[in-house]
Amino acid sequence: MGLKNEAQSAFQNTKSVYKEYISGMTRERIGKEFYKDTDRLKQLYEEAIGEELQQKESEEIPGHLKFLRLFSALTQRLNPTRRLLFGLSIIAFLFYYLFQFLQITGYVLFYDLLIPFAFGSMLMLLLVELLEKSDVKREIDLAREIQLSLLPNTQQRCHRLEVSSFANTAKEVGGDYVDIIETAQGTYIIIADVSGKGLTAALYMVRMQALVHLIIEKNQPTPKELFLELNNYVKSDIADKTFVTACAAFFPKDENHFTFARAGHNPPILFNKERDATFNLRSDGFALGMTSSQNLELHLQEKKFQFHPGDSVLFYTDGLTEARNAMGEEYGQDRLDALLSIYGSLHAQTIIQKVQSSLENFIGQEKPADDITFTCVHHGGE
Repeated sequence: MGLKNEAQSAFQNTKSVYKEYISGMTRERIGKEFYKDTDRLKQLYEEAIGEELQQKESEEIPGHLKFLRLFSALTQRLNPTRRLLFGLSIIAFLFYYLFQFLQITGYVLFYDLLIPFAFGSMLMLLLVELLEKSDVKREIDLAREIQLSLLPNTQQRCHRLEVSSFANTAKEVGGDYVDIIETAQGTYIIIADVSGKGLTAALYMVRMQALVHLIIEKNQPTPKELFLELNNYVKSDIADKTFVTACAAFFPKDENHFTFARAGHNPPILFNKERDATFNLRSDGFALGMTSSQNLELHLQEKKFQFHPGDSVLFYTDGLTEARNAMGEEYGQDRLDALLSIYGSLHAQTIIQKVQSSLENFIGQEKPADDITFTCVHHGGE
């Protein structure tokens, strides 16, 4: 009985390890990750031979040269010590078969050690790379927690305004920015999208947030003045090619209107309860970092819109309207218009939930390719 129980225990442990090993290995996920890895290799290949193509123009690059360029680009991502170990393991592997081909294996003392050395070196490199990747992932997870802590609460009430927000990043961290800043004079709503995705965009977003708070606390600017000052900071580094699209609105305290400026961003949608209709808040303006502040001042418009009890306005980034389903169709702005036409007079949180539910039903199991952020401001009355 004891032997049988031990065998059962060993079987169960093996089965448990097997289940953990194959967890997540669905056909769909494997297919998507295979294509993702293929795209990465394709991008690395284009980067590796891009300069060579420019130099040779229309001339065909030999296949062996393409391989060597790609191999070099891959190995350059290893640090010198790991690159040396990787090179030695490749040499050991090649020498093993070369000595066998030349039939001089009996004259090479270390011949039997070549394959174990090559295999052991490769295995050690793989384990070290995995451990390093795990450490990086932990750091990125921490960065994600910090970034999420900087975002406003999903639901707030500012004077007579109800404000609700939603944010989802395409990667662990993202470059979308939304903020709700209350002052004695009124409430600022800012939404922005930093070019690019991932850690670089996220760091830039944090910098933008700090600048926005500093400028508003110091100067109490209008939306246009806020963008002009931000543009000075964005353009201060000539080598920096980052740009930022943004919308800013200021809702004065106890007033039934707001001032608004748009810097190359998606136009928000305003629902007017009295007319029972939606309007796109379009205004001229370049993205921040695209042009000089002097030129931006000439082209950036600041407009004033009425905002009465029951009215709502939805701010969003392009990740929402450009989200795609399995058929490759975009979510689009028409769906937002339709949703706001139906639910625009309801509470801000309800509107956000309706948009979120509609988006989830539309994209299904597809993973968003871009950060998705949207926020709704509803005039709740007295």
